[in-house]
Amino acid sequence: MIESESMLDKVKIFVESGAGGNGTVAFRREKYVPKGGPAGGDGGRGGNVILRVNPALNTLASFSRRIHFKAARGDNGMGSNKTGSSADHIIIDVPPGTVVRDAETNEVLADLVTPGETIVVAPGGRGGRGNQHFANSRRQAPRMAEKGEPGEEHWLWLELKLIADVGIVGVPNAGKSTLLSVISNAKPKIADYPFTTLEPNLGVVLYDDRDVVVADIPGLVEGANRGVGLGHSFLRHVQRTRLLIHLINGASDNPLADFNQINVELTLFDDRLKERPQIVVFNKMDLPEAQERWLTLEPELRALGYEPMAISGATQQGVDKLLQRMFATLDSLPKSVPIVETPVYMLPEEDEKVFWLEPEDEGIFVVHGKRIERAAAMTYWENEEAVMRFQRILEALGITSALREAGIQEGDTVQIGKHELEWSD
Repeated sequence: MIESESMLDKVKIFVESGAGGNGTVAFRREKYVPKGGPAGGDGGRGGNVILRVNPALNTLASFSRRIHFKAARGDNGMGSNKTGSSADHIIIDVPPGTVVRDAETNEVLADLVTPGETIVVAPGGRGGRGNQHFANSRRQAPRMAEKGEPGEEHWLWLELKLIADVGIVGVPNAGKSTLLSVISNAKPKIADYPFTTLEPNLGVVLYDDRDVVVADIPGLVEGANRGVGLGHSFLRHVQRTRLLIHLINGASDNPLADFNQINVELTLFDDRLKERPQIVVFNKMDLPEAQERWLTLEPELRALGYEPMAISGATQQGVDKLLQRMFATLDSLPKSVPIVETPVYMLPEEDEKVFWLEPEDEGIFVVHGKRIERAAAMTYWENEEAVMRFQRILEALGITSALREAGIQEGDTVQIGKHELEWSD
């Protein structure tokens, strides 16, 4: 089951990269070479899990069918110094405007906007080294190799913020979907009751050989900034827009209160939205009661510093003038709204040499650290030479002396990653 506020604009997925292939122990077996040297090949690299921006996508709907993504492991090394094949990467397409967060820490990993942009969210493990790498002047025939490095696994939140030049906002049933269908190629669901639109709709407006992407943001209700009525799901899309068309329901009993409510909700959600330019549009002028309310509302809006205009989305009255004003206003604005949240970046890598000890029960010491946990996972524990090498790694990183200072005794247990070792001097 998908854990999300909306099936289309926020989903939680699981990604797991492939482990590296194991290195192998092998020796040259050639005619007339009775004592051939080590010739064990390296394992291939595991597959990465990559997110890629696909401009053909507008929603995260594809993740309603699949949320688990696992890349293949690399092939094991072979004799004659042959390296195993690296695994194919898994590429997951997401729409422009996808923010990627680590589900555990809520840290933003990337803000994907540009078509074709990619980010590796789970790098594949490197292949283990074959025995050819462990030969030296004293050990000319090593019988040890490395296992492949384990892959990484993460739960991620994908959150969509639509990339649109213009956002149409207003209370439920203000006529936003109708207006979008009239001015663009969009075909949203339309009906005369609140909350017809439960997800944002995108449309491309073509006018005098120009085009603009317009988003119909679902109706906002009081408390939307706190998530009421899926408020957070809807409001996040407003943050990307350069211009807002604030559509007022002319059939409302108190259109001015509706207008104020929407502005309050926008500001409470993101204080920067109060600076976003608005074209204030009074809709439903085909209705007699709306025409009467317009006579009172127009001077009130002008007194607040706005230049409102009246239209009827149903009859298209005034729509052409709205489009002219929309394009003229866009021409006067910066080409894009700066993305304040984050540029694309990966979380900084932790220092691989850092480790820390965590005593558990009496006689049990847990060692944490990226490098030492990786080394433990890549060690062939059934091979005495590999175990001796691991002990040298413990000493080189200072872990051996740290355990002694912590009071470890003969026979105590040392836990490193998924492996438990018995301490012996």
